[in-house]
Amino acid sequence: MGVVTDVTVTRAHDLDLAVGAADAAALAAGVTVRTVTDLRELGAVVDLFAVIWGRSGNPPITLELLRAFSKAGNYVGGAFDGDRLVGACVGFFHAPADDALHSHIAGVAPSATGRSVGFALKLHQRSWALLRGVSQIAWTFDPLVRRNAHFNLVKLATVPVEYLPNFYGAMPDQINGGDDTDRLLVRWPLEAPAVLAACAGEVSRPVVGAGAVVALGIDAGGLPVRGRLDGETSLVLVPPDVERLRRTDPAAAQRWRVAVREVLTSLAADGARIVGLDHDGGYVVRHTDAGEVLS
Repeated sequence: MGVVTDVTVTRAHDLDLAVGAADAAALAAGVTVRTVTDLRELGAVVDLFAVIWGRSGNPPITLELLRAFSKAGNYVGGAFDGDRLVGACVGFFHAPADDALHSHIAGVAPSATGRSVGFALKLHQRSWALLRGVSQIAWTFDPLVRRNAHFNLVKLATVPVEYLPNFYGAMPDQINGGDDTDRLLVRWPLEAPAVLAACAGEVSRPVVGAGAVVALGIDAGGLPVRGRLDGETSLVLVPPDVERLRRTDPAAAQRWRVAVREVLTSLAADGARIVGLDHDGGYVVRHTDAGEVLS
């Protein structure tokens, strides 16, 4: 009986730490983060996403779907600066046996960028999931967007698990610009030591080592340059700002899309996986056990 009590106390302590980390992140960002269920506020979430993605006539998510998600017990979270919604995140549960929440969409108002509102939202989502007995959150992001790669792999310590070519099909909005919607699927093991450290504000990067080879580099004109694919550890660089490149040189952005896709999927087929991001914004890809391969 004492063992059960000790486990229960330890679990309660861990949950308190998760809630405390979320509260601290919200305080640092100058926002209040909470779940959203009110119809008017759900409408504000729809409007916010429409502005962020530039899709007022065809918002990324509808009010009806948000209402259904919320009613069914899924996650709809909002970050508020006073009464003003400045960020939101929406997730739904995986199949029961998978023990995971899929975080489908998240965004922060342009006026609130640079304040770590997104970090506060993710930590709130993490505490919400842990309180419901969920051990992992999964989501996708565009692997060409370097700032998102840094946020997901460095700041949150997520684990890349699968490369998904043109996952959503064409999305002609302000963010995707009609480019192929390749995505990197990541999983966030909510109680892993690296995640606990990340939630406390610690960031870590993989040790690259002197023997790493450049599988994809950047030339003087900012275009991708294919390298070697035979290294035990490989570096796969991405453009500094692909969103701007899509506006100014769509052909170059497409060259990057194809190059990154071909190099990452080729390395994965040879038994390698992404283990993090280096200081220059390149993916660090390392050969490892077959059970850990990025597919």
